Amino acid sequence: MTSNQTSTSQITWDFGTAYEFFVSLHVLHTPEHHGVRASWAAGVRSRIPATERKLLEEVIPFIAPPLDWIYRLPQPKDALSALYTLRQIPAAERFNRIFMENQEHHTEDEYFNLLKTIAQKSTWNQADLQAMRKIMGKKDKVKYNDENIGRFLDWWSRPADLGEGYLSALQAYQQAFFEEEEKRVAPVLKKGLENAQQLAKKLSTPQLLTELSQGVQFTENVLAKSLIIAPAYWTTPLVMYRDLDETTTLILFGARPANMADIPGELVPDDLLRKLKALADPTRLKILRYLSQEELMPSELARRLHLRAPTVTHHLSELRLAGLVNLRLQGQEKRYTARQEALQNAFELLHGFLTAQSEEN
Repeated sequence: MTSNQTSTSQITWDFGTAYEFFVSLHVLHTPEHHGVRASWAAGVRSRIPATERKLLEEVIPFIAPPLDWIYRLPQPKDALSALYTLRQIPAAERFNRIFMENQEHHTEDEYFNLLKTIAQKSTWNQADLQAMRKIMGKKDKVKYNDENIGRFLDWWSRPADLGEGYLSALQAYQQAFFEEEEKRVAPVLKKGLENAQQLAKKLSTPQLLTELSQGVQFTENVLAKSLIIAPAYWTTPLVMYRDLDETTTLILFGARPANMADIPGELVPDDLLRKLKALADPTRLKILRYLSQEELMPSELARRLHLRAPTVTHHLSELRLAGLVNLRLQGQEKRYTARQEALQNAFELLHGFLTAQSEEN
């Protein structure tokens, strides 16, 4: 790891494909949240043996990648070192160590406390299910099926079975997909880290984070902390961040180049597809027109467009995945503006792709 002082924040750089190991697994089980083609994600999951695949599909959508645990892994901090470290933890303690050791610094305390209680009493009831449904609804702003929540709670009520099955499932995922994927993305991550470090020499911390996150303007409480920044491939264009303690935040930024596809071997860049898809919708074009003129909240857009708030939120999510809007976090509020440079880049990206095609042929 290397560090430098930028603006008011102390920045430390981190690197490890273990981040990608867990992040890619999360993305493949929640493709709709990350703009990944659901059919392809299902195809990758189908390579995993049925027993292990079932556990992953019942557990992964409910848990975030354990970024703080990954950060503390020893070098080389790759998939094999993560699996080795997991094997050293007793099965009944495995999930607690990975996901719950530093819960006092997490914003999802209610979530972790409920899971801890269920693990301790080795059972759950209807009140626990209702509580989890409410927590997940607040956390992810989506509705979860009660049957799926019940399966997830079943696993948490059996810590030893969950710990043993989770390790087996991760090993199966490594063999089925990530062993080759790691070789593909490692050079991209290294280049992304180098590019970010060069940007840090030119930009202030707020400018750097906005650039790396493709449009997110972080709050002052994040900017005031010590920051650990690491590259990731499968988060692109989104960012993931986690408080490691009261004074330190870990940020994973998307390092995949705009002209490179999510899917191994795919010719058409996903960034181009997302931008064209986002622009090929009249409602989203209206939203971009409003956001080109002023900063607005989703509720303000909903009033102007005479649409329900969830509909506007969906369109804004699509625009965010396409990297076409800036997002400013202000307390619990989200405020949006159009990213003019990204709109221009969409046409440059299309021209570059078409030109490269004609040259190949």
